[in-house]
Amino acid sequence: MSQDTIIVGAGPVGLLLAILLGRTGKSVTVVEKWPEIYDRPRAVTMDAEVARILATLGIDCDTDPAFENHKELYYWKNADLEDLQIVDWKSLAPCGWHVTYWFNQPELEERLMNIAAALPTVSVLRGWTATELSQDESGVDLVIDDGDASRTLRAQFVVGADGANSFVRDALGLNVIDEGYFFDWLILDMVPPADYNASPAQWQLCDPKRPTTIVPGGPGRRRWEFMVLPSEDKDEIAKPESAWALLKPWGLTPDNARLERSAVYRFQARWTEHWHKERCVIAGDAAHLMPPFAGEGMCAGLRDAVALSWRLNAILDGTLGADILQSYESERIAHAKHYIQFSRDLGDIICIADAEKAAERDARMMADLVERNHEPITGDLVKLGAGIWCEDTASAGELSPQGLVKFEKREGRFDQTVGQGWMILALDHPTEDLLSPAHSRALEKLGGRLLSLGPSGCDVETLDDSYTKWMAETAAHYAIIRPDFYVAATASSPEHLAACFSTVVERLGILS
Repeated sequence: MSQDTIIVGAGPVGLLLAILLGRTGKSVTVVEKWPEIYDRPRAVTMDAEVARILATLGIDCDTDPAFENHKELYYWKNADLEDLQIVDWKSLAPCGWHVTYWFNQPELEERLMNIAAALPTVSVLRGWTATELSQDESGVDLVIDDGDASRTLRAQFVVGADGANSFVRDALGLNVIDEGYFFDWLILDMVPPADYNASPAQWQLCDPKRPTTIVPGGPGRRRWEFMVLPSEDKDEIAKPESAWALLKPWGLTPDNARLERSAVYRFQARWTEHWHKERCVIAGDAAHLMPPFAGEGMCAGLRDAVALSWRLNAILDGTLGADILQSYESERIAHAKHYIQFSRDLGDIICIADAEKAAERDARMMADLVERNHEPITGDLVKLGAGIWCEDTASAGELSPQGLVKFEKREGRFDQTVGQGWMILALDHPTEDLLSPAHSRALEKLGGRLLSLGPSGCDVETLDDSYTKWMAETAAHYAIIRPDFYVAATASSPEHLAACFSTVVERLGILS
């Protein structure tokens, strides 16, 4: 029997996509070659946007015991422990969540697996490896094998969320662009003593003798990352005795701590030139790999899943045509490439093993820090690549902010109080007769809503100044928000809004 979608890969990206499709009743089969969830730590950090995404699944990263946020600054220090850079990781991001959270990936995967398993239209096949893929005008055939027998599954779409060595990507013949960026780092995941004092909780030691990252690894865990020097053997340094020797200066020994994982990883910068071919799509590490210096690898993959989910849901509902997947590729490639370059730039600063070059870096960064009076820096708002948004309007292509609101007697963050989906928001302006009949029909077809937003007397009552400040910054009174929380357009007048929405509707190619 044909499914709506087959997803190859049951990591966080594949599971999130399965949930977002399954919640709308789409039939989904997830194929995973490993029989059990891999029980060792991997990704440990995520940003505010991912916290916002998880909140739509009922996971509150501010209160859930599987996550932690230290509400501290992030320091970069030189070999003499002098500050080189200070990053604001203790504030709230504009989207309403803290800038940085820490977690243990096996726990997150188990949580996502449980959510997926509770959906009646989602099934997960573990211990099955995808071996053959072919597609025609109406669907895709995927052959899978468990070592004893093979089966052929059929679906309207296949998504490869199957990691850096993606079968789906390779079967489609998609070209990988390798930027030739390589650094080997030893990753040590630790369970320290309960009373272990880590202050600061998160920092970067830019010592040319041994660049080192010291961060949380989720509740009750810590992570150390040590750059493997050119003179060292990566197999030798990964042995437990080498790991404990590196940890000794940090107060950890086999007598007071547990080593969960010791592994050398090669940090790379790669991206796939195209992310879809007819009815097959890739996401996550299958589509992009980046050094971990910005902590954005898994985050980028989860953004892929959200961006892909609303498109696939609309295609399968008959609302949009399959060519909307072109915008998934154009938007997400540019966004991921930004973080690949950003991660490389950070790595170029951190991975300096030459004392003279390190001294030059230190002097430059310390002078910059003094010039701005040691004020912490904040993250930037990254724009999507060209796609379903109006490039000539302020904030368009960026993640939308989120404030506290009251709606139908409920109070809280906008997403959890009002919901998500296509929305046209009018700040302190009436919505009566705002849309033409054609635009009203288009918004209805998208399952969208038109809502007024303001301190009183509006559909949605604002409880803080988040939206007022945002609209003042954009010189706008109206905003079009997409299901993935990105801004499609902002507008200053009803006429401007009409022009913007016409552009969005045209780019969506809404089917009549």
